[in-house]
Amino acid sequence: MDAFSTVIRVASHEQHTEAETSTFMSDLLGGRLGVDAYTRYTEQLWFVYRALEDAAESLKDDAVAGPFIRPELMRVAEIERDLAHLVGPDWRENAVALPATRAYADRVAQCAAEWPGGYVAHHYTRYLGDLSGGQIIRDKAERTWGFERKGDGVRFYVFADISNPAAFKRTYRELLDAIAADDLEKQRIIDECKRAFDFNGAVFRELGEQFPLSA
Repeated sequence: MDAFSTVIRVASHEQHTEAETSTFMSDLLGGRLGVDAYTRYTEQLWFVYRALEDAAESLKDDAVAGPFIRPELMRVAEIERDLAHLVGPDWRENAVALPATRAYADRVAQCAAEWPGGYVAHHYTRYLGDLSGGQIIRDKAERTWGFERKGDGVRFYVFADISNPAAFKRTYRELLDAIAADDLEKQRIIDECKRAFDFNGAVFRELGEQFPLSA
């Protein structure tokens, strides 16, 4: 019997690849889009992470979700610093969630309120992704738009309190393997994990419509 962390990774691989290879992300990472597209993407992340982190306090003693609530992962304050740098001090006044982002954030909030296992699915897809593929985005952003290395503009991707990301990810996977859930609940968590990637993909699609490459 494979470890749950392996099963969840393999089961969501297809959706993960789809989200990663979206046209918007390919264009962004390929340096074909301007810093305004990167800014809009960062703004969308703010809405999703608000939903994740607003619920953290109420879930920290939960048997299922509690072990995953780690202060060193928290991103909202870092995103806000990035947005202040990218947009200016009044960035909140112009921050608008795309319909897909709103649906995504609402689903995260719903899981946080009603279903800790589902919250873990969203937590896993976001934070482990940031610790992994997020580093590629940071590197590209620094080189494409001239941000200071690990400075304002890319702080979202800098986990200052995690000195060894590989070890942290190992520990996180061990938490997944030990999750307080039976087989049926684990399958539901896997299904929600796939949904999380689909939500992410929908956000990329809407961003792609907003920032089409001129032919």
